[in-house]
Amino acid sequence: MKANIKEERGINEKQDIKNTQNAIKNDFAFTLKSTCLDENYHPSSQTRLTTNFANLARGDKRQQNLRNALNMINNRFNALAHLDNPKADRYLIELEILTVTMSIDDKNGSNDLPMIEVLKTNIIDRKSGQQIEGVAGNNYSSYVRDYDFSILLTEYNKNKSTFSIPENFGDLHGKLYKCFVNSVTYKEHFKMSPIICLSVSSNKTYTRTDYQHPVLGFEYLQNEYSLTDEYFSKMGLKVRFFMPPNSVAPMAFYHSGDLLADYTDLGLISSISTMETFQKIYRPEIYNANSVAGKIYKPSLKHEDYSLTRVVYDREERSRLAVEQGKYAEEHFIKPYKSLLEQWSANFTL
Repeated sequence: MKANIKEERGINEKQDIKNTQNAIKNDFAFTLKSTCLDENYHPSSQTRLTTNFANLARGDKRQQNLRNALNMINNRFNALAHLDNPKADRYLIELEILTVTMSIDDKNGSNDLPMIEVLKTNIIDRKSGQQIEGVAGNNYSSYVRDYDFSILLTEYNKNKSTFSIPENFGDLHGKLYKCFVNSVTYKEHFKMSPIICLSVSSNKTYTRTDYQHPVLGFEYLQNEYSLTDEYFSKMGLKVRFFMPPNSVAPMAFYHSGDLLADYTDLGLISSISTMETFQKIYRPEIYNANSVAGKIYKPSLKHEDYSLTRVVYDREERSRLAVEQGKYAEEHFIKPYKSLLEQWSANFTL
């Protein structure tokens, strides 16, 4: 009799846990809004102002900034997509800003909170008139990521002589990202998983291998993982480093699945041309340097032999806004929903 009671209690406890998991999962719903990024773009009140394209779209030269950046993207795309493209004008890239909002239901009702913002590329083949789906993930940005790096990490290391990482750093952000990319909302809008292309780390060393991909270029190996690599691994993403043809430095490509097999050449080119352009604007010391990375390469933002683009970019403002938006995430998301988020994170499974 006692054994049966114990067994029944165990079944009930498992069912309670399962019900809790389902209830918490159902608390989060995602909506996606698309905005065209062209020379007439104005950042909305919902846009993270630290985002590269939002930074360009302010001030007296906003329209010229955007026009120049978009021209750079198109020129680079056509230079890489050179087959049957003798005038280097066959393709046109159209960019969408995708803003992801997450709805949380609690005892006070439903609240919509900005979560992620990315660029998606669409490729127009002027020769055939065909529109070809590009890649999402470009210019990836996240409020929770701002909080983790600009608030949590800074506070944790205040008055410490040695830099260290808080326990479970990046766990919540990684699970939120996985929840979104596995959601019905994502699958309704995208056929492929995102590629998040970032700058290489300025405190790591990269060694060129003999492997050369026709689009991505020469692959580089990193001497050790960076904090960003570890953070993105919690999002289920691996990283490989490639220096595309006629580039001057490798870039980091964060991806799930198979980077070399899961995407078309034009899709990869759309990601390269978009992100290399923003890196030339944001980090000209590395990506618009006047010399090409050697076999052994250590990036440096103190490098002085580089050229500036004709695009005005305010890096100091970007750093300041990252802190402000990290505080926004803390005040409107992390603190108010602390217990719900901890419970959801503890029970989250795919």
